[in-house]
Amino acid sequence: MNPEVECSQRLARLQEKLSSMPPVAAMQIRVHGFERGELQLMAPLSHNVNDKGSAFGGSLAGLMTLACWGSASLALARAGFEAAEVYVQDSQVRYLAPLYDDLMAAGRLLDGFSWDDFVRAFRERGKARVTLCAEVRCADGRVAASFEGRFVALRPG
Repeated sequence: MNPEVECSQRLARLQEKLSSMPPVAAMQIRVHGFERGELQLMAPLSHNVNDKGSAFGGSLAGLMTLACWGSASLALARAGFEAAEVYVQDSQVRYLAPLYDDLMAAGRLLDGFSWDDFVRAFRERGKARVTLCAEVRCADGRVAASFEGRFVALRPG
């Protein structure tokens, strides 16, 4: 199969999975794309606004968590492990500036980690861990929030 078509189909399946979760559906999170190893998710400010008119902190944390979770899920799917269960194990979020724009997060591997090592560990042991990071930026390029989290993948059942 054409790699672009295959990637497009995986992203569509990921969008279906995200949309099936009520909190994610309420946030109106959408898969924006997958470029340079980063999964990009977006959500409209109008559905994620706080009492100050800026992005709700919980929405920022959720969007960044899901961008990383989705990245790990896609890495396993590309390796033929579509049924793998990916969980966030622990995370840290930093809120650095208020965001008055739509939310866009890009989830990627933290420097020093490898998708090949993650997939190999999963293949050999049926479980694997990886650390990912994400950011949401303001329209002027400043970082509004950053995320670092450790994720674990397990065989289903």
